[in-house]
Amino acid sequence: MSAATEIDRVQAIVDPIASDLHLDVYDIERRGGTIRITLDSPPGSERGINMEELALATRLISREMDEVDPIPGHYTLEVTSPGLERQLRTAAHFQREVGKDVTVRLADASADPRRLDGKLVGADERTATLLLDSGEEQIVDISAIDKARTVFAFGPSPKPGKPKPGKPKPGKPKPGKPKPGAAKPEPANSKPTDSTPATPDVATPEAARTATPSISNKETQPS
Repeated sequence: MSAATEIDRVQAIVDPIASDLHLDVYDIERRGGTIRITLDSPPGSERGINMEELALATRLISREMDEVDPIPGHYTLEVTSPGLERQLRTAAHFQREVGKDVTVRLADASADPRRLDGKLVGADERTATLLLDSGEEQIVDISAIDKARTVFAFGPSPKPGKPKPGKPKPGKPKPGKPKPGAAKPEPANSKPTDSTPATPDVATPEAARTATPSISNKETQPS
């Protein structure tokens, strides 16, 4: 049985399960002895797939594949999500990610430049159109691409050595508060208000009985 036929048979099993869970089959590929199924939220959705959905899909797909047995011999089933930066292998992948920043490496090692970075502004069944960082548009045959993926833009990092807002610099005490261990100054011309010495507090039996240590009953829940 060819790899293409195996993928088709796995696709026939996975498609209805993903549809029932309102998920999209992003990719199915075989890597050696591993069948990797990549699931995602539907195209255009603002949310991603969560761990509960992924775990449920894994159980359902595994049970169905054990029953149908679409691939002879031993293999490892892997059900995953595409992540923030996703691989672009097919025309459907490029069409789905139009509007995203991408990086592309051409299969031709002599191409100059071989690597293209920019925004994916268009895609069809054969080509992908990139708006390069230089402002030029370039049309690339998908069959001529060695590797391609989306690029996730992370937020800027704070400058080194710059303290976070609202926190004092190390070693500098807050204004208006004495340093630890410093004696509190006495007010000038202070006079005692009462010459009678204070009577020390004596704990009563009732107070002693109520001063019981607190016991925590917090339960540790599995993560």
